[in-house]
Amino acid sequence: MKTFPLLIALVVASAASVAGHHSFAAYYFEDQSVTIEGKLVTFEYKSPHAWVYMSVTDASGAEQQYSAEWANPNRLSRDGITKDTLKAGDHVIVTGSPGRNAGENKIHLKQIERPADGWKWGRGGGRR
Repeated sequence: MKTFPLLIALVVASAASVAGHHSFAAYYFEDQSVTIEGKLVTFEYKSPHAWVYMSVTDASGAEQQYSAEWANPNRLSRDGITKDTLKAGDHVIVTGSPGRNAGENKIHLKQIERPADGWKWGRGGGRR
């Protein structure tokens, strides 16, 4: 009977771990693609996912704030991406899946590029 409490603890711990990881399809239209272009405001290089925050000028000339959810920093570091790869003010182009709630201006980032120096990441597994 001493193993029963241990078994219960393992089941609870594994359930919490599974619940912590979500499907991107729950938050984004993974079968669709959009591209936005603008100025990087902030790059958050943190777990569980890095985030790119941008200021984008829409068709009417108004500034819109967008957030793009990227990969886990562990994965990004394997591709040579660090917290210093992107800087506020960088002009970037982001392609990804749009968020299910259009009013949030969120994207699941699939590709990012910085035209000033030709740096790119994505659509083929890493930087180019």
